[in-house]
Amino acid sequence: MPVIKPISDLRNNFNEISEICHKESEPVFITKNGQGDLVVMSMALYEKQQALLDLYQKLGEAEVQSAAGMPRISHKELMSKLRNQVNEQ
Repeated sequence: MPVIKPISDLRNNFNEISEICHKESEPVFITKNGQGDLVVMSMALYEKQQALLDLYQKLGEAEVQSAAGMPRISHKELMSKLRNQVNEQ
């Protein structure tokens, strides 16, 4: 369930909003004059969402490459190449 707070709470009850963001791991929606204005979230949640966006972008690029017929290697081959690189260092 989304947490919605008026902008005055951001000024008057910042610690409470911060606590909600950290405990619930959910964003808090801030309204101004009854309309949505801001979203406040913990740094951990922001970083998690950014990592997911990055992953989805990379998966999308991989799908495009796969559909274009680019050559692929198996998981076993990839792991073997990575082990060789690590062992050479």
